Amino acid sequence: LGAMGAEGGGQLFLRSLLFLLLAGPPTPRLASGQLHYVVPEELEHGAFVANLGEDLGLDVSTLSARRFRIVSRAGARQHLEVNLENGILFVNERIDREEVCEAGGTCLLHLQLLVESPLELYRVEVEVLDINDHAPTFPWQEYVLEVAESAVLGARFPLESAQDPDVGTNSVHTYRLSPNCGFFSLEVQMRSDASKFAELVLERALDREQQRAHKVLLTALDGGVPERSGTAHILVTVLDANDNMPAFDQPSYGVSLPEDAPAGTLVIQLNATDLDEGPNGEIEYSFSGHAPPRVRDLFHIEPRSGQVLLKGPLDYEQASLHELYVQAKDRGPSSVAVHCRVLVHLLDVNDNAPEVTLTSVSTPVLEDAPPGTVIAVISVLDRDSGDNGRVSCEVGPDVPFELRTSFRNYYTLVTTQALDREVVSRYNVSITARDMGSPALLTRSTLTVLVSDVNDNAPRFLQPSYSIYVMENNAPGASICSVSALDPDCQQNAYLSYSIADGHIHGMPVGTYVSINSDSGHMYALRSLDYEQIRSFQIQVQAQDAGFPPLSANVTVHIFVLDQNDNAPVIVSPMPRNGSVATELVPRSARPGYLVGTVSAVDADAGLNSRLSYQLLQATDLTLFSLAPDTGELRTLRSFLEQDATRQQLLVQVRDGGQPALSATVSLLLSVVETMPQTLSDFSEFSLPPEASSSSPVTLYLLISLGSISFTFILAILILTAIRCRGERRSHQGDDCSPPRCHCCPRSRPSSDSLKTSNLMVQPPMGTMAATCLDVPGGGPPGYCYKVCLSPVSAQSDFMFLKPCSPPQNNEKDPGKQSRPGQPLQVSKQIKQPNMDWLPPSMQRLALKRYQIWHCGNRGSGWKGGCGDGEVISNAVLN
Repeated sequence: LGAMGAEGGGQLFLRSLLFLLLAGPPTPRLASGQLHYVVPEELEHGAFVANLGEDLGLDVSTLSARRFRIVSRAGARQHLEVNLENGILFVNERIDREEVCEAGGTCLLHLQLLVESPLELYRVEVEVLDINDHAPTFPWQEYVLEVAESAVLGARFPLESAQDPDVGTNSVHTYRLSPNCGFFSLEVQMRSDASKFAELVLERALDREQQRAHKVLLTALDGGVPERSGTAHILVTVLDANDNMPAFDQPSYGVSLPEDAPAGTLVIQLNATDLDEGPNGEIEYSFSGHAPPRVRDLFHIEPRSGQVLLKGPLDYEQASLHELYVQAKDRGPSSVAVHCRVLVHLLDVNDNAPEVTLTSVSTPVLEDAPPGTVIAVISVLDRDSGDNGRVSCEVGPDVPFELRTSFRNYYTLVTTQALDREVVSRYNVSITARDMGSPALLTRSTLTVLVSDVNDNAPRFLQPSYSIYVMENNAPGASICSVSALDPDCQQNAYLSYSIADGHIHGMPVGTYVSINSDSGHMYALRSLDYEQIRSFQIQVQAQDAGFPPLSANVTVHIFVLDQNDNAPVIVSPMPRNGSVATELVPRSARPGYLVGTVSAVDADAGLNSRLSYQLLQATDLTLFSLAPDTGELRTLRSFLEQDATRQQLLVQVRDGGQPALSATVSLLLSVVETMPQTLSDFSEFSLPPEASSSSPVTLYLLISLGSISFTFILAILILTAIRCRGERRSHQGDDCSPPRCHCCPRSRPSSDSLKTSNLMVQPPMGTMAATCLDVPGGGPPGYCYKVCLSPVSAQSDFMFLKPCSPPQNNEKDPGKQSRPGQPLQVSKQIKQPNMDWLPPSMQRLALKRYQIWHCGNRGSGWKGGCGDGEVISNAVLN
């Protein structure tokens, strides 16, 4: 068997080689826009078919890079393949024409060739030629033919046909009968499909009594080279006479049937008649012996009625015509069968929906791809014919894509406009293929197109600007706020990093104040902030993505420092001498409401944290003194009694309005005396704070500068005062006031009661000067002449000068009320609260205080008069 197989394979190879030598090499033939090649079947693997690279004009060196390939359906056998190195189309596996093309006629292999960059599609047809590789065969090697002895000469008896899968000249060409048979001859007939069959013709009368049977050898020959043949032994049995045979109405019938006809449908009613009677006239119908198996599977014949019924499903796309060979035979002895042909023409029905195949898909697509970019190549197929097989293809609405056709039933899906991934990141494109049948059938296929991102969106902060409030004295490194930005891009293009733009805050780099986490946007204070040094500042924060090129956005962050009650009040008056308790003298003759002095303090904080209140915590006698909570004025509540202690110890507390409140205290020692010496009280004098005596050169230079400025200013005031006093002496030479006593006119002296409620800040008419004399009876120090000098352009008093004047000779009375001896001058005034926006430095306040002390003089107690007024001057300058 192995030797026989090898011998058969060798003969097959020789026949194929002989065919190629005779036919010549396959030459391309351009037919209706596609290449056509012809190759024989049964070629070995690797056999040359055509040089596609040369025939298509393609660069062979780029075929692999451009992915040159044959596009085939899923599951289909790949008979042919392309060598990407040389562009040659070769046989990939053996081609059996009878297997590839079951039906007769031209056998074509349709190839779709695809090449990318740019995308191109080619169609190639390869015609497979038949070779004589099959011998004719009969259904049976032996079969019996019954012939009645009464058969007339020339009677014809159809014989079983031989089958040859080959086509054309390689199929069954003729039949031959063995020469030793003298009763029969052979005639070859041709069917409508060009196939041939043999009929046995009776040439001599039969005599059953002489010879009961005849053996005949039937040979079928094909037309191939070399010639092949097949044989069958026929045993002709001579039957007794049944003189009449059935006869059909017509030798051939034709009928049309729709392909969707259900099983059991009546195809045709056959009618045959037999002139005999009885069993010899009863007819039975059946398929003839050479009816193909496919016909027997599809159709069924009722033996007695002759009805041909549909048995299986029909398919116009597989076969549009079915040829049925039916025989009729009576039931008599030696019955002879007669034959007829039934042609069943199928009518096409639109029963096949279009098929959509995605040949090539390029996804994802960049969102900045220009309109016209090819996304996919789509092929459609409808197995129906005519209008039922014509297909139109379209895409769904509201998508930026369209279909363009280049070949029949081939489409390319392209973009129609610019894409935006931030708006739509993926498209589900519905592709609808609809045929032209009635009713039309359609197929929908969905193609998912992903849009890839490009960095086309800059980051955007959630707020146009940020306002952050930070309490002073914050802990360094604590988080103060968080900024956040969004980038509608994705992946790397949406990854944001935060940074602070370069800049300076009060001469220092902004990086020494705040820092930012580049990933989260959290901002941190790098130092403890002080409201008294810096109240607000702003920085620029930048958010930048990681795309290429990177995009960024800026936002302004305003940082406001909130005040905290971290500064306790500082008592500026009275200040104890040489670090001891502040002392003061109070005349025993002081009346109720007598102004002993004013406690003054400042607070470096702002708002409620700097609003001060004064409280008398302890006193030797709480019924003797009162302290104004708002102004800090210390006054007597009653007159002194003989039993009152001559030394009164007081403890005053100054408290701010913060939460929690901070406070400062000062101890006062009041001495009750009969007469007031001309000494300076502690309310107008203070010692230099410890920090002022620092050996720092800067402090020393600052003290020297302030001292020089103060000296120059005081010298100018003294010169101006002397000039003014000289002019006033001339103007008052005719007055009743005695120059040795006082440079004040007694008429203008107000009563003591009015002085109690008067304010030293009273504004006389602009350009005038007011003078007031005060006498202190009882052997006390001489009275002071208070003179208020107003500048021509100011509405409030700028300076106060104190002059000693001689006591008056006569007790002058007020028109309404006489001043009592020893009644002190009481002037109501109000201490202004420190300005929350600006406070002078400590050195400047010290200089202003020295200026106040210098004007109070060293004669008498400034606490009662001069110093109190000087304090008003100090507060006025400070505020």
